[in-house]
Order: sequence, then C-alpha cells, then structure tokens
Amino acid sequence: MKNNINIDFIGIKLKTPLLTASGTFGYGDELTDLVDLNKIGAIVTKTITFEARSGNPQPRIAEVSSGMLNTIGLQNVGVQKFVENKLENILKQNVPVIVSVAGACTDDYIKTVKILNAFNKISAVELNLSCPNLKKTIISQDINLFSDIIKKVKKISKFPVIAKLSPQVQDIASLSQTAQDCGADAVTLTNTFPAMAIDINTFKPKLSTVKGGMSGPCVKPMALRCVYDAYQKIKIPIIGCGGICSGADAVEFFLAGARCVSIGTAALVDPDVFESTAKELEEYLKNKKISNIKDLIGKVKL
Repeated sequence: MKNNINIDFIGIKLKTPLLTASGTFGYGDELTDLVDLNKIGAIVTKTITFEARSGNPQPRIAEVSSGMLNTIGLQNVGVQKFVENKLENILKQNVPVIVSVAGACTDDYIKTVKILNAFNKISAVELNLSCPNLKKTIISQDINLFSDIIKKVKKISKFPVIAKLSPQVQDIASLSQTAQDCGADAVTLTNTFPAMAIDINTFKPKLSTVKGGMSGPCVKPMALRCVYDAYQKIKIPIIGCGGICSGADAVEFFLAGARCVSIGTAALVDPDVFESTAKELEEYLKNKKISNIKDLIGKVKL
C-alpha cells in the first residue's frame, strides 16, 4: 500500500500536511539550512505589517511547564523591506509560502496585501486577527472589524485568504462561521493562549508586558477542542495549531477536523521535528492500512 501524506489545501499542493507556525520560522529563510524543506508542506512567515515594528521591550520570552510564553509584539521590518530583502529568497525554495499579515485597522491589511499582490509565487496570505501581545483589543474580539478586514482583503487579494483566529472568544465555532461567511478560504485555529509567570526571586513578572501568549504542549487539548468545535460548523479547511510535537499529536488534530497542522514551539526546541513528524505519520498510515492522510479528517468516533 502506498502511504500518502500529500494533501491539497485551498488549491495548494502540499508535500506534507505540516506547516510552520507564524512567528516561529522567522521570515522563512533563516532556518532553511537546518530544516529539510521536503518535509514541510508550506512555510508561514512571521507576521508582516505595513510599517516596521520594533516589538515589545525585553524580556519577551519565558519558559513555563510544558511550554513557553512570548510577548514579541509583532516585531518585523515592514512589508516594503520584507519584499525587497526577504521574500525573493524564500520564494526560490521548493516549498509554498504563506505570508502572515497584520495591522491596526482594515486599511493596514489592505495596503500590505496590495504590495504582496505583485509577487505571483506567494501561495496564500494568513490574516493574523488574533495576536494577544498588542495594547489594542484583539481583532477577533471585535466582530465588526474582524468581518470588515476579511471581506475587504478577500476582495482585493490575488491569493487565497486564511483567517487566524484567537482562542480568547466566547464561541470559536461561531467566529469560524463568520470568517467563512466573509469569504475566508480557510481558518487557522488557534493562536496562543493568555498567560503569565512570576520570578519568585525578584517578585517581578517574567515578561515585560506582565502577560503574554502561551504555546507548547500545554495548550494542545485546548487548541484541539477549538478545531473540533469549528469543524462541526464550517465547510472551509482548518489548519490546526497548538502544542503539536509528534505524529500522534498531528493525528489527533486530523481526527478532530484539521486538514493541515502548524508546528511552532516544538520546532524552536528541535528543528528536525518536521522530518520526524512526517515519518511518524507515514508509519501510522501504514500500520492502520490507511492510504491517504485525508481519510483521517474529522473521523473521531463518538
């Protein structure tokens, strides 16, 4: 039996269903010498904004049990320098590129995507509507702004549009439905979870912003629940994201309804995690006598 982990995702042919999570793979070119790109379905860049951002003050990262906190604050060079100095190099790699985009208002998203429209080799844009490390309200919590951004970006984008949602909402399934109704081609579930840590020697928070976003194995059950809930309500594909470290973790997300999964924090610890996870998926399919990874999607038995 031929075991196939290739998959079609919003019209993009992926070698594997494993994506890099935005914010953990830099601009897409920093880790290409360390990671076997043949084991990655698509590279999702760190989030790009219209203007450059310096991000939040240090300290911006802290370890916690079974995970990490971050409060990077969307530090990036801005879209103009991104396309001039970063994008062409990563587009030369033999792997689809999804550019993550954020902004403070609808116009910011539109201006950024219009600049990206000039680069035909981009496979999709992911709208970061869920960053928890900014002073303003998370966009996913403002349904009018959330809807406006997706509708207007979808109208002008040359690429498929993916909406990345926050878990800090009352009903993730209904928000996913709204994203679908507004024209999103897929959703990513989900971003980091709010958390904090305190240094008991200094009595100070371990992050400069006191609270930050938690990622890693500790968030997997919560992220998995988000995917399951959304899958019951929407038809567009789901990228599962949160605490995936192995083939077994990925299988859980497929069974819950994800079509692809993003690996982030685990890759910071072990850049080989994409290769090992792909191998484990192939072995799992072989052992279960399942011919294609798509046959797992949404097949959890109740």
